Formats: sequence, C-alpha cells, structure tokens
Amino acid sequence: MSQKEKVLIFDTTLRDGEQSPGASLNVQEKIEIARQLEKLNVDVIEAGFPASSPLQLEAVRRVGEESSRIVAALARAVEHDISTAWKALQSARHPRIHTFISTSDIHIMGKFGHERYGKTLAEKQKTILRMAVDAVLYAKTFCHDIEFSAEDAGRTDPGYLAEVIEAVIDAGATTVNIPDTTGYTWPSEFGKKIADLKERVTNIDQAVISVHCHNDLGLAVANTLSAIENGARQAECSINGIGERAGNASLEEIVMALKVRNDLHDYSTGITTREIYNTSRMVSSFTGLIVQPNKAIVGDNAFSHESGIHQDGMLKNRQTYEVMTPQSVGVPETHIVLGRHSGKHGLQSRLLVLGYKVEGEELDKVYQRFLSVADKKKEIYDDDLRVLMGDEFNRPAEPIELDYLHINSGTASIPTATVRIKTRGRTYEESSTGDGPVDACFRAIERALKLDSLLNSYSVRSTSAGRQALGEATVRLRDGDNFYTGRGVSTDIIEASAKAYLQALSFHEDALQNDNNNSIDNGI
Repeated sequence: MSQKEKVLIFDTTLRDGEQSPGASLNVQEKIEIARQLEKLNVDVIEAGFPASSPLQLEAVRRVGEESSRIVAALARAVEHDISTAWKALQSARHPRIHTFISTSDIHIMGKFGHERYGKTLAEKQKTILRMAVDAVLYAKTFCHDIEFSAEDAGRTDPGYLAEVIEAVIDAGATTVNIPDTTGYTWPSEFGKKIADLKERVTNIDQAVISVHCHNDLGLAVANTLSAIENGARQAECSINGIGERAGNASLEEIVMALKVRNDLHDYSTGITTREIYNTSRMVSSFTGLIVQPNKAIVGDNAFSHESGIHQDGMLKNRQTYEVMTPQSVGVPETHIVLGRHSGKHGLQSRLLVLGYKVEGEELDKVYQRFLSVADKKKEIYDDDLRVLMGDEFNRPAEPIELDYLHINSGTASIPTATVRIKTRGRTYEESSTGDGPVDACFRAIERALKLDSLLNSYSVRSTSAGRQALGEATVRLRDGDNFYTGRGVSTDIIEASAKAYLQALSFHEDALQNDNNNSIDNGI
C-alpha cells in the first residue's frame, strides 16, 4: 500500500456543536474542551462565532491564545462579522477566518429575497458571487488562512457552485468547504458532487476541499467518507456528532472508520484515538447532552455483550464480535475509584488523566466539592468526577442558591416541599404541594421567587452503578425563543433537581440582566 494521504480533522464542537438546543458552553468550559481537543490532536478547532455575542468573541480569543492548533472563527460574508472574527483571532498562534454565504436556489430566494440583491434568481446569484469574493478578499487583509463555505452546497446547482468555488479560490481562499447543510444528499450523490468540482474548477488544486455534513437522514458520516473517497481532504465534524437539529458527522465515527478499514483506502488522520473516550465524556458532561447507550464507538453498550452466543464468542476470541479494542479509543478496562481518604494530589492526577487541568485555588474548590460528595458515597468513579467538573465549570454569574430543602412524601400523604433560597443578598422561603416530590419542589421554588413556570424539559440520571450513585439532574427552561439549561449534582436526586432548576433560573436572570446574546443565523 502506498503512503497514506492525510485527512485533516476540523472539529466544530465548540461552534456548531454548541448550537444544539440547551448545549451552551461558558468560556472556561470551551477552554477545557479545547485543551482536550489538543490532546486528541485535531488539526483545526472552530472555536465559535465572534459576531454573535461578546461571550463568543471572548471564548474564541482565549482558545486562540492558548491552543497550538489552527483556531477558526466563523463569520458571515459581511465586513462587520469578518473584522469581529479577526478581533477575536488576532492573538491566536494559527488563526483562520471562516466566512460563508448561501448558494442554493432555495436559500438564495429565501434569505436574499429582497430586491436589493436582484430581481431575478440570476441577478441574485451574481450578487451572491460578488459578496463571496469580497468577503474572502476582505478576510485576506487580516490573515493568510481563509476558509470559504458555500452554505447548502448539497442542494446547489453544480455549475453555479463550481463558478463560486473557482472565484473564491482566485480571491485567496485556502480551504473551500462544501456543506450538506440540511443532511439531504445521498452518499453517492455527494461524492459525485466533490468529484464534479475537481473536474470543473480549474484552480481547485490551490485549495483544500472540505466537507461539513449534517445528519438529518442519518447519512452524515457516510457522506463524509464518500467525499473523502472523491477528493475531500478535510472533514468537519463534532464530538458525539452534536450540532444543529440531528447533529453533525461524528468525529469518532469518521476517524475510527478510516482507521479500522485502512485495508480499503490510502487515507489517515493524525488523531490520537486513545483520547476519544475522554473527549466524548467531557463534552457530554459540559453540554448536558447524554451519549445514547448504543452510540457507535463511545456509547456505554459499544463494547458490551449480553447475548449468550456473543459472550461465548468473545470469551474464545474478542475479534468474533469486536472490530476494534476498547483500549484503542480509550475506554478503560477498569474504573479508578477515589474516596474520602484520597488526597488532593491524587484527585488532581486522576482529573488530569480524564482531561481536566486544575490547580491552585480552582483545585482547592474542586477538592472541597469532591470531599462533600465522598462523605455521602463510599466510592467516586471517573464518571462521578466528570459530572463534578461539569457542575464546577457551569456556574452562572449571579447564582440563585438552595439554602434549605425539606420534602414530605409517601404513598399515603400529599407530597410537600419547603425551600429556602438565597439570591442577591436576600432570602426567600416557601412551601408547596405537587404531583410528586420533584413537582412540589419546583412549585415551591416558583412560589418563593414569584415566577411563572418556564419548565421545558427535565431529566435525571445516575452517573454510575450502585445505591450510592451520584445523581445528575438536568432542567431546561424556555422563555420565548431562548433556552436555559441548568444541571444539579447530588446523591439525593430531589436536591439535585432543585439545584438544576435554580441554576437554569440563574442563567435566565443573568440573560435578562445582560441582554447581549444576539441571535444570528450561522447554520452552515
């Protein structure tokens, strides 16, 4: 077999992945994930969309300053977005401005319907072409590394798409991204689109062809692999496949498919696959998006065998039912257990193995939280630590805190909850009944704070096995078009639920106090 060609891995977990409803990340969480992505050895980290909010700008700036990877910032094809992206990236070691505009007839007529863009489709297409070229030329005044995306390329006329791609490469684009924005295309169809561009675009050898596939029909990974077979050399993907709607192509599935089936192709990635599992769990912990048990590569059941026939085969030879080893993706053979007698340095060492870098005052705070949990449960597992770290970094600016909780519930009594809450130097106390202890608790909180219910969804899960398992509750509130997610952790699931509700309310109050999160369309 000849020397394998490198396929660049462009991770968009911090940008498109964060657009999953309820998955917003604060600056510190983005930095921690970026550090883990560096361990994973991705080639490009898309850190955010700076023009959408000051928080996004700050996150991109911090990630860019710290990371040795290429750090990309998204920008629409307008000067304000591009200059803001550069403001965030100017201190990055390896900055990339990623600008985009829609190219499909459906998008052009829907998003550029005003007559100022032209009266006919043909006139609008000329305007879009000019805007794309101008955006790349303007971005080029700030840095050399420019990526251009033709939004909804999957449904764009091949001839027009080729014309746009050739023009932006002439203008200086070093990477051209062909997104299947709506997850609509069929793998053979998408592969043909990439092959067609290689034939039609005369200067295509001057840029890297990238693809960004969404998973609306469950074909994102298949489309990405088909594109690679036909000439794409950058795959845009996210950890656990998170992202808009049904999500993006899953990084771990693309990487492991290329690695396991290397007998079929001449492509490779530079990914350190043993860091896949830790990265997956960190992203899940910070976003609150649980990895489904049967998820390929990183799901809890990915290396589990229940059928007697399967178990018998595995005992004789693991290869009978496993095409890769758990260790190849970093799934541990044994769980490392810490307890109340574990020291601060032992905790720090284990956290570092899991991908979390904590020291100084931050370590002191984490250790105190660890001890408070260790006093309630005998053994603390890796998943417990991940949940603790997610709770530690996911803190609102002005927290509404639970000071006291009492629950009275039973088969022969009406569930009643009493809460005492502290916020902004004031204390509120109230009681309420409800349809179960959690409902009573939430109603008491609402009465204490004189709020109407904004509850959109509620879930609770155990972080590990056993009667003393740490419970993680997730509460999602909705106010108009905005969502606010809170997470609470405790060995008592009622307490965890109350903490989660109060954290979500805290984020809601923070947003009302500082309304600077502008809603901007960035759905490539």
